[in-house]
Amino acid sequence: MIKNKLLIFFFSICHCLLSSAQVDSLIITYQEYMENIMLFHPIAEKADLQTKRAAAEWLSAKGNLDPTINFSWNEKDFDKKLYYRQYQGNFKIPTTLGVEVVGGYENTEGVFLNPEEKTDEYGLWYLGVEVNILQGLIINERKIALQQASVLQDMTANERGIILNELLYNASKAYLEWQKNFYFRTVFEENIELANTYLENTKLSFENGEKAALDTLEAFILYQDARNYFQKNEFILNGARQKVENYLWYEEAPISLQPSTKPEDYRNEKFQIETNAKISNLVDNHPLIQSYINKQSFFEIEQKLKREKLKPKLKAKYNPLLSTEDNLAPNFSFSNYKWGIDFSMPLFLRSERAGIQMGEIKIAETVLDIQNKRNELTNKIENSLQQQSILNEQITLSQQNLEGYRLLLEGENEKFRLGESSVFLLNKRQEKYINGRLKLIELNIKLQKEILNYLYYTNELIGR
Repeated sequence: MIKNKLLIFFFSICHCLLSSAQVDSLIITYQEYMENIMLFHPIAEKADLQTKRAAAEWLSAKGNLDPTINFSWNEKDFDKKLYYRQYQGNFKIPTTLGVEVVGGYENTEGVFLNPEEKTDEYGLWYLGVEVNILQGLIINERKIALQQASVLQDMTANERGIILNELLYNASKAYLEWQKNFYFRTVFEENIELANTYLENTKLSFENGEKAALDTLEAFILYQDARNYFQKNEFILNGARQKVENYLWYEEAPISLQPSTKPEDYRNEKFQIETNAKISNLVDNHPLIQSYINKQSFFEIEQKLKREKLKPKLKAKYNPLLSTEDNLAPNFSFSNYKWGIDFSMPLFLRSERAGIQMGEIKIAETVLDIQNKRNELTNKIENSLQQQSILNEQITLSQQNLEGYRLLLEGENEKFRLGESSVFLLNKRQEKYINGRLKLIELNIKLQKEILNYLYYTNELIGR
């Protein structure tokens, strides 16, 4: 349903679809802009692939517990003699403990067959276990792989959050820059209108003998300056607009904005924050911190396996042998079995001890990274809240100053009409007024950017 609504909306703002149509100005709100990015931007789709990757990692880890079956047939005939024929089929069922259930069937015959491999014509069945008594009994590669895959699921979820947080942050900054320069344009347009009015009035006064020719030249230069400021802003505005278009996609294709498309009013509240939230909780829940914690858990699980390798390898095997004889049904007897043990151990354990040391270094590095990132995020969040408070005060003062500049301009304009002022003084009043309007817009955008920084540092952009 959301996709259908966005399809209709973006068909309206897409320049390539309505290039020949006559339409009124369209407004793309910040919320609509964000929804489009979350649904269609390639990086957002890439972030969603992290979930699929985690599922694949989990499936791969579970694959270590898959039962296996094997089958082999070997036969040699030479000089009209059956040297040997060997048939073997077996299965193995691994478990999360260091225990494997094994079983199979053997049937052999031949003149030159090794006696220990010989069976009767009905073959031989066996079913038993192989147990790692020391190394690998409780902690082994299969169990560690499952634990690490579980951590990887959390890690990829946090990586997805980091990717989306970065994408929405950069896209939001692009929108705010477009918004700022778009509303700068309205101020520069007013500046041109005012300068043109003064120029025309000065010309009229010159024709009436009230002003000198130099006054008309000065008014003309001021008008040209106003047009120049407008053109400079147009150049910056086009660049800001293109950056916004970089984030607009639909069905794997980029889309362009109509020339008449504009952002919403810069005074609209786009962001809301919970200032009562505990900063330590915000920092701890940030996916960047969680990702480092996942990384630490991954290394700690890996370290368990490395420590396990300090133990000697001792594997015991026991397989009861079941003969079939004439009735083809396996016959069990305690006296028929095959068993054995395998033992091995490095004498110095240098590789194993080095592996543990390197693992400890990785964990220590991750702990230091967590401490550093926590401190950085805490300072950034606290600084952002302070900056927001300062900017709010500056906006209040600028609004008051702007009202004063407006009244002074109106008064100077009236004096100019009465011949009691000059183009120079009028221009100074106008310059203060225009700069005041630009400053107020800029401060409002700065405040929005600072709130955006706060949401970025606290990872609260996602889901807005």
